[in-house]
Amino acid sequence: MIHPLDTWVLYAAAALVVASAAASWRTLALAANTAPRVPMLLVDLALAALAAGLALRWMRLGHGPFLNMFEILASSLLSLGLIWRLASTRVAVLRDTAAVVWSLLAVMALWLLAVEPRDSILPPTYEMPVLWFHVVLGKIFLGCALVATGLAGVLLARRTARGTRWFRRMPADATVDFLAWRFMLAALVFESLMLIAGAVWAQDAWGRYWAWDPLETWAFITWLALAAAVHARITWRVTPRAGALMILGVFAIAFLTFFGVPFVTLAPHQGAV
Repeated sequence: MIHPLDTWVLYAAAALVVASAAASWRTLALAANTAPRVPMLLVDLALAALAAGLALRWMRLGHGPFLNMFEILASSLLSLGLIWRLASTRVAVLRDTAAVVWSLLAVMALWLLAVEPRDSILPPTYEMPVLWFHVVLGKIFLGCALVATGLAGVLLARRTARGTRWFRRMPADATVDFLAWRFMLAALVFESLMLIAGAVWAQDAWGRYWAWDPLETWAFITWLALAAAVHARITWRVTPRAGALMILGVFAIAFLTFFGVPFVTLAPHQGAV
């Protein structure tokens, strides 16, 4: 099958995402005391390729390529990777979580390669500014949760001798735990705003703020799980390991809500942006 240029660029970007993950693990295994320069270079190339591919697709289709699964995976790879990269620029210690974070993104990249790159048509209900606030807030929420998940992965990996050696450049567990929950607090704020913006959009698009369709229900379950985890962390003496497991649990629910539920329902929320 002959694909347009934008599809091939996105395929190349997916390959770079996988290469970034592999290079991050190799850097940990071979040179735990050195800065991950090669993985960061591959990360930047992957983000640039994703941005270029999405821009080309946007120009060809005449609307944002954020509608079907192929486009959602590609745009989410860009948004999640970019949020982590910007956070790692501000908080240098996050660069040592690259192996964990980019391994998760590599799973999405491989998924992208297996999805049919069909063209999409913009539904009339999507031509509303409030929808894009809803979308952007959702992507920031998941990006913050991903950064926290990377830190949680480090905490769990350091329960082993090899993990301790790999992540010995990272601060003490208490510091990593504190930083992870700062990002989870930010995730809670952005998810709350996402739900509010989504309700406003739903009122304009379908004449109701909330109807408990599958995606709305699971988005609320995600919010409850995140709020409960943050409450538990603040209220009780949760150990770093228990906190890391809670973060992973919340991210798993959020991931399934974003990339699973919208595509197994015939409700108005079928598909996602």
